[in-house]
Amino acid sequence: MKHVIVVLVLSLVVVSTALAAPAFQTISNARVKEAITEFVRQKTDGLGMETTLKRIGFQGDLKVPVGEVSFEVAAPNRWEGWGKANLAVIVRVNDRVERNISVPVEVEALGDTVVVLRALERGDVIGAADVTVQRRDISTLTGRVYRSADEVIGKRARMPVRANMPLRGDQLEKVPLVKSGQLVTILVENQAMRLTATGKARGNGAEGDIVMVQNLGSLKEVPARVIDAGTVQVDF
Repeated sequence: MKHVIVVLVLSLVVVSTALAAPAFQTISNARVKEAITEFVRQKTDGLGMETTLKRIGFQGDLKVPVGEVSFEVAAPNRWEGWGKANLAVIVRVNDRVERNISVPVEVEALGDTVVVLRALERGDVIGAADVTVQRRDISTLTGRVYRSADEVIGKRARMPVRANMPLRGDQLEKVPLVKSGQLVTILVENQAMRLTATGKARGNGAEGDIVMVQNLGSLKEVPARVIDAGTVQVDF
């Protein structure tokens, strides 16, 4: 009789353990890569780029609890969607975070970019004949690249640039129209009035830049926006 009782107790323990065992599901390697591919597609959509995922540094499958699976992919703030980056892939099951993995990726991007046709020296002003727009792989370039020739014509080189190279944002600057110490006309204007005064620029400024200007009548310094080579405007 005691032997029967022991058997029954052991049976109950086995059944209880089986019921408590968690259930898992497998997320395939292909499904994770599909989520990453879709993220890159959405990030670069509408930019006029042809992107290709050259590398996704993720191997193997993931085991997570049974439930409804969702993915969230995040990139570094300054990543534009091409080149190399480490993406954060967050896997949720029933809205609960189960995995958070870092996945290195490399994305090739072909897009229109402004290419300089001749070598530029520091201080050279770019004309229409100096540049063209070509389809290039910009994924290996650092910093902003120009997409339209109108963005660069009239600007000057801040440093030497080799011929047949895409132009980057840090290589060019606007040409100053007003120079420090120059006499300028200070314009104060709205719908009700228009006043002018003579002033002296306290810094260099290109069109649209804000420079400090001293009013020679009151000797007060005010910030003003450069309009042309001899005029600045005080906004109020």
